[in-house]
Amino acid sequence: MTYVLPLRWHSDSGLAELTDYLRWLADRVDVLVVDGSAPDLFARHADAWAGLVRHLPPDSTGSGLNGKVLGVRTGVRAAEHEHVVIADDDVRYDEAGLTAVQLLLDEVDLVRPQNYFDPLPWHAWWDTGRTLLNRAFGADYPGTLAVRRSAFLAVGGYDPDVLFENLELIRTMRAYDRTEATPAWLYVRRLPPDAAHFRRQRVRQAYDDLAQPARLLAALAVLPALAAAVAARRPALVLGAAAGTVALAEVGRRRAGGTAVFPPTTALAAPVWLLERGMCGWLAVAQRLLLGGVRYGDGRIRRAAHRTRALRAHQGRRPSPGQHDSSRSPEWPRAVATVIGRFRG
Repeated sequence: MTYVLPLRWHSDSGLAELTDYLRWLADRVDVLVVDGSAPDLFARHADAWAGLVRHLPPDSTGSGLNGKVLGVRTGVRAAEHEHVVIADDDVRYDEAGLTAVQLLLDEVDLVRPQNYFDPLPWHAWWDTGRTLLNRAFGADYPGTLAVRRSAFLAVGGYDPDVLFENLELIRTMRAYDRTEATPAWLYVRRLPPDAAHFRRQRVRQAYDDLAQPARLLAALAVLPALAAAVAARRPALVLGAAAGTVALAEVGRRRAGGTAVFPPTTALAAPVWLLERGMCGWLAVAQRLLLGGVRYGDGRIRRAAHRTRALRAHQGRRPSPGQHDSSRSPEWPRAVATVIGRFRG
């Protein structure tokens, strides 16, 4: 199996820890780091990882706004094995996780594991509220996916001009009728970002919902509903909504043995996260309307992700008979259908 790590660092504060992880990985899988860092950092990484991993820059012939996608496309093309893990630089697999992915890729074209934060500072606790709600309604969006190389190349990769690149890859595979597994029990550790990075990501993460209209409308309704309850002097409505959100998050926490990696207090983060998403959702829409997109690197990205139906239409394709057309339904119910109908592990 090949492990593809797309990288673009602006500082090397985590170099020693990442190098230790890469050394552990290199004893088990072929590791390929596609490094889009500045030349001085690239050279430092080359020295640190010499003889340990394959280290190369993104393909200079590629173009696109999302550097991670360019790195992934370069890495999958350069991979020497059919089974390929794609992972952000903060993802930390263990041996059981690698083995599970390897076995699942014998059966399907795309595997979507479940991330959890460890350690769990306050901002990771906060964001875990989102994870638990996603799990309650279907499946979360992790910082790692695994694909069959032949399937990835057959669909032509995925669009490098979108923000929500993992969703774009998932939808592209579905547009070509590729099979998918979303094992809610396959837990892969993720290191939390620092608090400053977490704060910078709030609106950008909310911008992802522009690719998921049902989720966006739900987020945009939070503040008006709260204002209406306050104006009507109905605190019981607010407390009831908060309690219901916590209950839903607890369903997600208990699903598929999640209590082993999600502490009990994480369900309490769900109402806090939902209120934040309600505010940031409006800011994301404003950035789309007033600024033409969300800031990413040195530019702006307008599109969060394409709908599956649009991807099929671009290729002149139609859903196979009986196939679920994911562009016609909200994300969370669709993920439930994916787990039940496509997971064969």
